[in-house]
Amino acid sequence: MHQDIPNKIKTVQRQLIGEELDGWLLYDYRRSNSLAWKFLEIPNETMATRRFFYWIPQKGEPIKIVSAIESFLLDHLPGVKWVYKSWQDLERHLFFILIENRKIAMEYSHQNALPNISKVDAGTIELIRRGGGEVFSSANLLQRYTSVLSDAQLESHLFASKVLEETVDMTWGYIENSLRNRISIDEYQVQQFMLKNIQDRGCITADWPTCAVNAHSADPHYHPTQETAHPIVIGDFILLDVWCKQKIPGAVYADITRVGIACRTPSERHTEIFNIVKGARDLATAFIEERFLKHFPICGWEVDQVCRTYIQDKGFGERFIHRTGHNIGEEVHGPGANLDNLETHDDRFLLTGTLFSIEPGIYLPGEFGVRLEYDVYLSPKGVVQITGGIQKELVCFKFLEL
Repeated sequence: MHQDIPNKIKTVQRQLIGEELDGWLLYDYRRSNSLAWKFLEIPNETMATRRFFYWIPQKGEPIKIVSAIESFLLDHLPGVKWVYKSWQDLERHLFFILIENRKIAMEYSHQNALPNISKVDAGTIELIRRGGGEVFSSANLLQRYTSVLSDAQLESHLFASKVLEETVDMTWGYIENSLRNRISIDEYQVQQFMLKNIQDRGCITADWPTCAVNAHSADPHYHPTQETAHPIVIGDFILLDVWCKQKIPGAVYADITRVGIACRTPSERHTEIFNIVKGARDLATAFIEERFLKHFPICGWEVDQVCRTYIQDKGFGERFIHRTGHNIGEEVHGPGANLDNLETHDDRFLLTGTLFSIEPGIYLPGEFGVRLEYDVYLSPKGVVQITGGIQKELVCFKFLEL
């Protein structure tokens, strides 16, 4: 048994009492519930072809419900083992639990409000309800075990953040030098320049970074290819979006976005949009800092709404087409609370020890788009730590002439 699992179970039981839930029922079928696998610390190489349940009651000993074919599956966990052979056996085990326990937490989201939490299929939810259970979301329970960073993970994130900052600085220099020396350059070449530098520093990324020029920057998910890449010329507006993590087990991503213009002085239009996005980013950050320092709870949707209202009041609400930020972990889009009241209503709390991006944007189709992104870590020391650097003004190339 892993040494920390019994303590983890005790902590969960205290949380269940606080949330007035009778217990947490973790379920999986053929790795359909990645969140349960992570929480239960099931080794990746484990064969799992049958349904299993792990019941953590508010009080008392956990229960493992496993198939006779794979009765070993949860042997590393504390609790009594109930083995089933038939579907009738399985239902009897479940209904015995549900006789005395009605308020059940599962990886479920009411009306699929949080899709990354909805791991339990509708049929299984129906089965629990038929046994008399009322199903609640385990979203806030899970965050503490899927999204709170260890000291080593934080260090890996800070390393990746430094790599990204240095990569972006080098990339601006690469673009400026190419233009000054009349060397042809395009979005794809810049993308590959950034990717090589990331890899040379011992980091990896699930997807390649982005260089988006002019109208391409108004598409939040534009990615250049050799076929689609636009050339970069003096006067162009440029957006750089980069993310990476160290190539080591358990490493955590960093994710930043910067914008600049390939000339000495930006236009009034570029400056106006940049300043609005920067104001929204700074206001969202200040809101988090004020709440966090006063030990007030912060929901992800609240931060998004503060940021979104600012941009709406400036007349560009329709052009802010995505959430304000996302959780960051071992995947660049992690399973924890997002800053979102647009795509979803994320009512999960931003927990101490978690990491997320703040990245408002305004996108003007056919013109350009501005997105400013850095990462924020809520330190157990009571500090709101911004990582990845803070862009305070548009990057300009002082030595280029139009």
